[in-house]
Amino acid sequence: MSRISTRFAALKAANKKAFIPFITAGDPDLATFAEILAGLPKAGCDLIEIGMPFSDPMADGPAIERANLRAFAAGIKLGKILNLVSDFRKQDSETPIILMGYANPIYAYGIEKFVTDAHSAGVDGLIIADLPPEEDSELRLAAQKQNIDIVRLVTPTTDEKRLATVLNGAGGFLYYVSVTGITGSKQVNAAPVRRAIETLRAHTALPVAVGFGISTPEQAQEIATHADAVVVGSAIVNRIASNLDDKNGAKTGLVNDVLGFVETLANAAHRG
Repeated sequence: MSRISTRFAALKAANKKAFIPFITAGDPDLATFAEILAGLPKAGCDLIEIGMPFSDPMADGPAIERANLRAFAAGIKLGKILNLVSDFRKQDSETPIILMGYANPIYAYGIEKFVTDAHSAGVDGLIIADLPPEEDSELRLAAQKQNIDIVRLVTPTTDEKRLATVLNGAGGFLYYVSVTGITGSKQVNAAPVRRAIETLRAHTALPVAVGFGISTPEQAQEIATHADAVVVGSAIVNRIASNLDDKNGAKTGLVNDVLGFVETLANAAHRG
């Protein structure tokens, strides 16, 4: 079993929901990012989603776009992201790591080389926002050889016919995008999310994680009553930004403040 399936199986056995934070690799700088990443499991995070910065992040709102720019200014590159994951694995061999990003940097890096290096670093899953199921076979088949799951996105506009295509080859878990539009742009509405999850569970045994539009502990707990996992991204990225000086340098206490905020979200999700 992969780390992702092992973790979800353990959570299910404990009758517990998962909390998944999203952080942008290299934000606000490489050293501070590494500190935040290292502290996430102790803060209650069950899986970790790391954003791979890209110059044209079509699914991401202003908060994550600004995080991408900070990461680029800090010198982040795809190889450095894998090095950061590899360093994390020296102290944590169990927490699943999912990289979220866009296809172009992976193709530029080289698909076979990327999935081989990602596996060696300790990556467990990939979410590629601009790569539809009809076009991901090259990456998906190469990733599967390295035991890396391709996590597929489902949205409120995905009908049952389209869902069959999305599920074909999906691995790890399904990521349900709870609102239409970009990250950080709207607040989640629990009622349609519950109905969507019921539909998804009628078609797949994969765990369902819900993200986009969740920014408070109260929302995390409410969504966790229906989903298998809750994902929070923009709110955490904004918390990082609120702890920066006017030159985007990390203020004293940034790491502790961010991890404290993450812990409140994780605890709420677990209560759900």
